[in-house]
Amino acid sequence: MIGSSPGFMQDYALTVDRFLDHGAKWHGTAQVVTAGAETDQAIGYADLRPRANRLSGALLDFGLKPGDRIATLAWNTQHHVEVWYAAMSVGLVCHTLNPRLTVAHLAAMVAKADDRVLAVGAGLRDMAEALLDACPSLERLILLDGETPEAGRPEVSDLEGLLATQGRAVPWGRFDEGALAGLCFTSGTTGAPKGVAYTHRSNYLHTLRALQADSIALTSRDTVLVAVPMFHANAWGLPFAAPAVGAQLVLPGRATDGASLARLIDRHQVTVAVGVPTVWLGLLDHLDATGGETPSLERVIIGGSSCPESLLRRMETRFGATVQTSWGMTELSPLGAISPRSDTPGAARGSGRPPMGLDLLLTDADGAPLPDQRNTVGHLKVKGQSVVKTYFGASKPVVDADGWFDTGDLALLDDAGNLTLAGRSKDLIKSGGEWINPVEIEEIVGALPAVGLVAVIGRADPKWGERPLMVIEPARDQAVSDESLKATLKGQVADWWIPERIVRVEAMPLAATGKINKALLRATYGGA
Repeated sequence: MIGSSPGFMQDYALTVDRFLDHGAKWHGTAQVVTAGAETDQAIGYADLRPRANRLSGALLDFGLKPGDRIATLAWNTQHHVEVWYAAMSVGLVCHTLNPRLTVAHLAAMVAKADDRVLAVGAGLRDMAEALLDACPSLERLILLDGETPEAGRPEVSDLEGLLATQGRAVPWGRFDEGALAGLCFTSGTTGAPKGVAYTHRSNYLHTLRALQADSIALTSRDTVLVAVPMFHANAWGLPFAAPAVGAQLVLPGRATDGASLARLIDRHQVTVAVGVPTVWLGLLDHLDATGGETPSLERVIIGGSSCPESLLRRMETRFGATVQTSWGMTELSPLGAISPRSDTPGAARGSGRPPMGLDLLLTDADGAPLPDQRNTVGHLKVKGQSVVKTYFGASKPVVDADGWFDTGDLALLDDAGNLTLAGRSKDLIKSGGEWINPVEIEEIVGALPAVGLVAVIGRADPKWGERPLMVIEPARDQAVSDESLKATLKGQVADWWIPERIVRVEAMPLAATGKINKALLRATYGGA
């Protein structure tokens, strides 16, 4: 019977070391650029690969073995990329830590992961030292980005010194593609952080999903500015996707302010820029203030949180580039849906469609599939080869009997299958026994040019249970009255949906992931 006998095709494990191997062999001169205070540092894939390989040997000489966890607390730099490939390519698990969290939060994650080594980037040594004291599992620190150790600290090494004294070439791969490659904890804004453990196979297949023509679609002619941190769900997989096709990587380090990004885009002729909306808002303000331009930019890919229509239009006009909106989650590795590349500004709104390898399902509140999957709001579930099945350290799967993972989002699919998020189910506001969807209000108000960012939360009310409260960050040098905001909503939503109270803030509070921190807004303004 066809297919019943093994051996017809070669075994070729889907492991992430293949990406850098490919980049070094076939695109060796394509560069990884790291921003510097004075000058930028650049290295080709052909030179980066042996450095990462020799670092693998040094890690193994620490006594680490396949399956052991090595944590990184670092920004987007060459050294961080080298640690990734050095660890994963010999079967170690790379656990990315978010330096915007507290030491207490990070220590809990380190303890749960049982990390043995911590690689720490520039400017983060104090936090790393605190973690070393708080976490008994940590045995060593590796300093990145030019940091050097103090004398008499044998448990602390710097990466360059480590390569010079203990670096040695070792074989990469040679383990099962189902082995763990990475670990990333969710932000914990909706409860205790949960660990998502990525396998080599899931990362490999996610990379292929991202490289599809209607997806992130990098090519060897692209230079990619990665303004999304490497500790946010593997920087959306870009450190894997870029060497896989020979695209150049531009890494901004810690500085993602408008002036720094404008300089990098201009100096390195960036064609694709990737990050959350707040990053691009800063770049827009800088360009407007200085009269700068970004002629090399062809595409800007945004995700992480919903983007007001006014900001999308402003980005398309000011950058002269196609804006691709996307949606994803740490649990999806993270790409879930993306709008296709288009030469028509504004042609694709919402969050686009899922690339091949991911499926979407809308259900009712009880989990039953909606009979009509189009033009009806439902609870969004997902299934695919790069979707979490069981959280790290948990005993029970988080998927239902049919393998669907509940995202916690409400969503709508139009006739063409384009996804539009309708809010988090937990963010719905129940007023007088009826539901108010804050996302609908936010989309209408967010389209106003005078509005930079907007969030609507539930505020305790003695009569109605909850009433909507609107928080506004005005656009730069703009003012907008309560009356005009309410008038904008009049006739577009039910009258009883319109917030009576509107609060203005100089800067919208953001969570560690760059999303609007609604939990903090509720804590600040949600009381009666």
